[in-house]
Amino acid sequence: QVQLVESGGGLVQAGGSLRLSCAASGTIFSINTMAWYRQAPGKQRDLVAAITSGGSTNYADSVKGRFTISRDNAKNTVYLQMNSLRPDDTAVYYCNADLRARFAPRQTYWGQGTQVTVSS
Repeated sequence: QVQLVESGGGLVQAGGSLRLSCAASGTIFSINTMAWYRQAPGKQRDLVAAITSGGSTNYADSVKGRFTISRDNAKNTVYLQMNSLRPDDTAVYYCNADLRARFAPRQTYWGQGTQVTVSS
């Protein structure tokens, strides 16, 4: 059974930094794109950043130049380094992975979410 487990969220002052991690566990054959999404109260869940298995990345305009997504394929882990945080970055951050696991078709999995709160 595949699980995505996020860590690294918390409370930080504006201008500060946080690093989120998301590790995929289970009998995984391959992982394609991994991504981070976020959802603020009363708003839809939006893509923050994504990274392909080959290392190509894309970012939401609102985080370009401040956030960096990376991955360690040997550890089935994706990271999100968040710098120059602003109050409007406050949200629950979700990890997402498109992967192929044992006894399952290729599909998208989600983590449980980690809260990031930026105070002004």
